[in-house]
Amino acid sequence: MSSMNKHRRDVCVFLPNKDQLNIVVGVKARGQDVFSHVSDLLDVKELHLFGLTMLRDDEHVFLDLEQKLTKYFGTKCRRNSNKDPVLLFMKVQYYIDHSHLILNNRAKHIYYADLRNRVLCSQCFNQEPLMFQLAAYALQADLGDLPLKEQREVIMENEAGHYFHPQDYFPHWVVKRRGRDYLLMHTPSLHGDLRGVSQPDAMSLFIKEASSLQDVPVTLYRMRKAKKEKKRSVILSLALNGIRLYEEVDGIQHLLYNFSWSSIDRLTFQGRRFRIQAVGSLSVPELLYYTASAFHAKHMLKHVSDSHRFHMNTRATRSKLRHLEDSQVCDLYREAYICDRGLLRSKLRCSQDSPASSDTSDHAGQPCHPVEAALNTDTRLWSVSEQEWSGEGQMASNASLHKPCHNIVSLESAV
Repeated sequence: MSSMNKHRRDVCVFLPNKDQLNIVVGVKARGQDVFSHVSDLLDVKELHLFGLTMLRDDEHVFLDLEQKLTKYFGTKCRRNSNKDPVLLFMKVQYYIDHSHLILNNRAKHIYYADLRNRVLCSQCFNQEPLMFQLAAYALQADLGDLPLKEQREVIMENEAGHYFHPQDYFPHWVVKRRGRDYLLMHTPSLHGDLRGVSQPDAMSLFIKEASSLQDVPVTLYRMRKAKKEKKRSVILSLALNGIRLYEEVDGIQHLLYNFSWSSIDRLTFQGRRFRIQAVGSLSVPELLYYTASAFHAKHMLKHVSDSHRFHMNTRATRSKLRHLEDSQVCDLYREAYICDRGLLRSKLRCSQDSPASSDTSDHAGQPCHPVEAALNTDTRLWSVSEQEWSGEGQMASNASLHKPCHNIVSLESAV
């Protein structure tokens, strides 16, 4: 092995769209060096909403890009082995509620791919109509206009009878509830209604509607209720406007607490312990949970801190975008219906046969650059102080995050 190779390491970065990038960096490379390589290879400079994660204890943890990779991977990162590269993942670190904050179409496509993965895991069981519309937007974004009948027949012959796979566009519970045949029969009509909509615009529509789902534009962190509990049944959901806490029972998430940023008084961690204290905590006691490690607690707290800063520094821009959208509401109104005609005929026949039948009608229910400036601004409502690490990513100090009455939140270290 040449002396040059001894001072390099292989890094594999997985993208939200399932692609992967193989990168070679120096031994002393930082996370930012890898991120810059990713930006150059993708030819996208506007990646301010994204970060790099590593898998630790089956959970994605966002890297501090200013830290060296050796801080996270130790001796594995120091040795050069093509058979054993460092594995990283590019994921959305800051979710938004307006696609107009993403000016670059390539960056928008990556964001859209991340959000699509989240939609497939959604447990919003009462939002089935929206899932159909999102599938239509995704098909338009991925494939463009619905192929004509003759073209579909050719595609269907080559693709085992259909031009898309339902499991790629619907959460598993929708596929289970409706069945593949039903989805393959009715989804193309919704896709066809979008003829003429450009693929970037379809992505924007998908992002806008998917962002309304409570469990989609969020980052999830798992914690334990008790120190010796085997399963991490408590889920901290980090969203744009605050944090939510769920308890998972038999695979179903049940909401425990919903905290807006203004209702959080203090977040602290000491070792694996993670405490949450609400403003006016007479009704809500101080909440204590246990993360997988002090490493997880530290990085989770940093992500929460950075997300709050991002929220505060972009709220004026997002408010202007909301007013702009409200003033440009389209005058055209369109409804799309999915109708099982066989079932409808059967119901009408039964209704006609019944002597007490009366005229009724069924109505289909309706489902109920500033980013970079925000991240780089010097006016930080959350200030983060440097902390010392010991061992393999373990914290030697305690850290706290609190909000005094003058609305400045600081993250402090105590030896």
